[in-house]
Amino acid sequence: MILVTGGTGLVGSHLLYQLMVNDKPVRAIYRTEAKQEIVKRVFSYYSDDYLNLFNKIEWIEADLLDIPQLTEAFKGIEYVYHAAAFVSFAPNDYHKLRKTNIEGTTNIVNLCISKQVKKLCYVSSIATISDPENNKYITEETHWNAEKDNSVYAITKYGAEIEVWRGTQEGLNAVILNPGVIIGSGIWNHGSGFIFKQVFNGLSYYTNGHIPCVAVTDVVKSMITLLEEEIKSERYILVAEHLPYKTFLNLIANNLDVKPPHIEAKTWLLSLAWRLDWLRHKLTGKPRKLVKQIVKSTQSETIYDNSKIKKDLNFQFSPIENHIKKVAKNFLKDNATT
Repeated sequence: MILVTGGTGLVGSHLLYQLMVNDKPVRAIYRTEAKQEIVKRVFSYYSDDYLNLFNKIEWIEADLLDIPQLTEAFKGIEYVYHAAAFVSFAPNDYHKLRKTNIEGTTNIVNLCISKQVKKLCYVSSIATISDPENNKYITEETHWNAEKDNSVYAITKYGAEIEVWRGTQEGLNAVILNPGVIIGSGIWNHGSGFIFKQVFNGLSYYTNGHIPCVAVTDVVKSMITLLEEEIKSERYILVAEHLPYKTFLNLIANNLDVKPPHIEAKTWLLSLAWRLDWLRHKLTGKPRKLVKQIVKSTQSETIYDNSKIKKDLNFQFSPIENHIKKVAKNFLKDNATT
């Protein structure tokens, strides 16, 4: 039996579909039944028979911080995909991020060890592989740079990785995946799906950096392959292409048949924007929309080396342009109800 955490998220929902198609026995954790509708929506992109496939999943309500619930979820489990995470870049969310991303992963790792799980696949982020100030070329051997102005999300995902590596020292077989920006259909209010929504609604600005991206289907394919292989205690960067933001946004706009962003957001304008957003947050208490670390990432030209997974698995990444077309088609299909 396979356990999937984060099954109602972007990666988890696409992973569940592939596992169901492969006729795998799967138990998936959920927190609210409403989020299961995301999974049904994702399944519907692939198959008209999506409800039958969805109904084969054994769903169990559990919280990553609730040990009794998690213990129940782990009964009879041999393999675990840990894709659950809280994603936020707002500094005031730091403690919530620590709870979900670090403490939640600690609980998953401990149960994997105590239940003698055969293998754990953890989905992390390229945000945990920091670039030294004088080196913009990143491999799996690049060390975390604690001196860098890391986002609160990156800090807590790095802390989660430490827990996974700790588990490997205690006998757990585990692999870690570090995907770039994951391009996929089904969730349009945050993540890469929100970029499609912004472009569709009339995004005017683009930045001068580039975006390291990967198709969600490639993330899922690598997860399944790595869990089945004998590889252990390894990490893999998952970045298919580095597209200039202007090119990336133009591809989305062209496939949505809307006007592409046409104004370059200069560095001074972006610096002003995140400071004004901070002031708005302080004066109104409304959540942050733009933080300094996000602004820096949109101007970054860091290159992430994907040669390791290509070599170890003979892995071939899908062209991002083709995947953007599919995501745009699904966005337009869903747009009337989103």
